[in-house]
Amino acid sequence: MREPLVAGQFYPENPKELKRMIKECFLSEFGPGRLPKEKGKNIIGGIVPHAGYMYSGPCAAHLYKEITGKERFIILGVSHRGYNGICTTLEDFKTPLGIAQLDKGLAESLIKSNLIEDNKLVHEAEHSIEVQLPFLQFVLGNKFKFVPIIIGKYDGRIAKLLSQHDVCVLASSDLTHFGYSYGYTPFTKDKKENLYKLDNSAIEIIKELNSKKFLDFCKDKTICGSLPISILLDYAKLKKAKAHLLKYYTSGDILNDYESAVGYASIALL
Repeated sequence: MREPLVAGQFYPENPKELKRMIKECFLSEFGPGRLPKEKGKNIIGGIVPHAGYMYSGPCAAHLYKEITGKERFIILGVSHRGYNGICTTLEDFKTPLGIAQLDKGLAESLIKSNLIEDNKLVHEAEHSIEVQLPFLQFVLGNKFKFVPIIIGKYDGRIAKLLSQHDVCVLASSDLTHFGYSYGYTPFTKDKKENLYKLDNSAIEIIKELNSKKFLDFCKDKTICGSLPISILLDYAKLKKAKAHLLKYYTSGDILNDYESAVGYASIALL
């Protein structure tokens, strides 16, 4: 069993408080303004942020209100600790809302491809997939299974492998991390406007479904999940999907302070 890593930090540890906070994310002025309906859009995947819920939760809610008809997920996470491989785990994930059940058969199938390793230690130390699960549990209860995959390098074969399965693929990523605390200050004036412009450039490339162009764009940037996103773009291209921006804002919009700010986007693949 994979125990929660950031419960009590990124989101509440108490189940009632967690449910209340997720509900507030949906109803927030930065959120979609309503709770999920019985049936959302027929999405095949999407990009969703993974910061603390008070910051990125309302943005994430825009995507999660559309996944009500889905039952199988692959969640592509980033390694914030420098892991440079591609791995899943065969453990269920525990959250304050219960057990998120692994799709063991699918996970084992992916491991047999020899493109994805089984490495539970990498998953135990990473939050980018964990923070997606309470949202899925809030919307779907226990009616879903998932496979977590940490993407620490680009491999063009992964998208083809994933496309062989009937799943909804989510890439967990924040956008630009701006400010001295992140070691990234490409501009010193008009910070909000320039941060928006920078992230909008990334979003436009995402809409093109061009993974190479996106990775080239990210080389000198601070988009933490560029590798998961690149795999998702390849997957979307194989599925002949289109990318639709649902919501974008920054942590600076929440705090009204852009000295140190992170961009968040929810993008659906239809």
